[in-house]
Amino acid sequence: MTVIDISPSVMQFLLAFIVVAPLLGALAALLPAPPGLKGKNPDQAVLRHGVTVTGAVLVAAIVLAAGFDHDHPATMQATTDISWIPALDVRIHLGIDGISLPLLVLTALLTFLCALYSYFKLPAGPSPKAFVALVLVLESGTLATFAVLDLLLFFLAFEMVLIPMYFLIARWGGDQRQAAAWRFILYTLLGSVVMLLGLLLIGLKSGTFDMVALATDNGRGLTTSVQVIAVLAIGLGLAVKTPMWPLHSWLPDAHTAAPTVGSVLLAGVLLKMGTYGFVRILLPVAPDGMRTFAPYLAAFAVVGIVYGSLACLALARTGAKGDLKRLIAYSSVGHMGFVLLGIATMTPTGVNGALFANIAHGLITGLLFFLVGAVKDRYGTADLDTLAGATGAALYGRAPRLGALLAFAAIASLGLPGLAGFWGEMLTLFGAYSPAEGLSRPAFRTFMAIGAFGTLLTAAYMLIVVRRVCMGEHTSHSRLSPDEHAQQPPRAADGPQPSGTAGSPSSETAGSPSSETAGPRTATTPQLADIHPYEAAAWTPLAALTVLAGLWPAVLLGLTDPAVQQLLAGGKS
Repeated sequence: MTVIDISPSVMQFLLAFIVVAPLLGALAALLPAPPGLKGKNPDQAVLRHGVTVTGAVLVAAIVLAAGFDHDHPATMQATTDISWIPALDVRIHLGIDGISLPLLVLTALLTFLCALYSYFKLPAGPSPKAFVALVLVLESGTLATFAVLDLLLFFLAFEMVLIPMYFLIARWGGDQRQAAAWRFILYTLLGSVVMLLGLLLIGLKSGTFDMVALATDNGRGLTTSVQVIAVLAIGLGLAVKTPMWPLHSWLPDAHTAAPTVGSVLLAGVLLKMGTYGFVRILLPVAPDGMRTFAPYLAAFAVVGIVYGSLACLALARTGAKGDLKRLIAYSSVGHMGFVLLGIATMTPTGVNGALFANIAHGLITGLLFFLVGAVKDRYGTADLDTLAGATGAALYGRAPRLGALLAFAAIASLGLPGLAGFWGEMLTLFGAYSPAEGLSRPAFRTFMAIGAFGTLLTAAYMLIVVRRVCMGEHTSHSRLSPDEHAQQPPRAADGPQPSGTAGSPSSETAGSPSSETAGPRTATTPQLADIHPYEAAAWTPLAALTVLAGLWPAVLLGLTDPAVQQLLAGGKS
């Protein structure tokens, strides 16, 4: 069944266009704008160019999804297979199935929303041309990772995203951006070197780099020792990108330093590349090696779940000076732990749960980083103690729609039934209850119990964040101690205004008492700017899809389940 009937040749073109168009758009962004397209200034023209290119890619991805044959999601569709390097038997092999299609659409959606957001709220930094070009290169590399079916092409696409993300952090980031960018690039490059050795080992020992042929062979052409070595090498590279505890330490720094759109793309898209590699390459190509390492992978996964939650609880406590962006970054370590646990079960239930949790995490955490960026823009800080202090509490009263949406995203992140975060975690735990044949049931049921405990910790820190930032008494005046008064930031009328208010009276000072009416020990808690129209345009699709995936999970599971069943069966449905 297809939503619209599209010929195979058009499907091939659409997939090739989705992969190549952002790269061509990046080159075009660096060129001078034609005279008729400059608009008010060249910066506006190049930002509009970014929105146009990412919008065209999103439309192509939606049309591709509409033309996808949903009755045969396990079959590779829109395939292109052209010889590229005959001496190494490397081919330009593209295709999508029920596993890769949702990730392809998610990537196109998030990149478009980031481009739209940046058109109105460009992060401070060098040339907008470079910013747009880097975002488009990042999009092309990520889309190629999910579309290619050759091991060496997968590696090239996998590495293609590192340089643009490095520069987005290092040149457009906040405090400590250089150190965070270097840690990101060093961790991922070291992991990638080891991964390349594993990919070459599989290709040379099996005689092909074609991922479809290798999945169909299901490891029968590789000895157990080769599979074990390959899983160890490739798994390390993928685990760094996921990120798996204890290889996660680059992530909190990168998220904290990155601009808002950088954090959204890093959490919503780049982290999915690692887990996708586990499902697409290691599970079908080296099943014996995966079976050997599955208990260890599950153990690291549940440690990551608990560790990430405890780190978030430590950051959320009063007086810890915890950064809200850093807290959301640590929450990603826990959420990706559920994805790894589902993969480690090597069962259709667990792997489907992992793929669902991947998409849910992209939607929810992408929305959370958008919201935290907006809160930081309004307050000038993401420090939780400041946000929850006398000038920050009661976000519900100061910016009701922003506060409500932040609470919604936090509740979705903790896995409330009826929202997208619930199904992935539940299916992952079910998979751990009954793992694949050959895996220890007592061990995996222990992992299941630890993972379930992690869900309670997740609920605890998310509710603490909502209570501290969103709730509280909203008054126009609040008495402060002399020490508290000394710590208050300057009022909007006396100091720098929050970004996005230039050229118009600050909405944060609207209706607030004048300084003459407030004594030296009195602080005002004026209204904040609530959600702007461009913010609503960027955030609404993520919130709506979070609800849709939670209420109608069959839309996604109907795509992934047949493909997962065939993948685990070695190409046999």
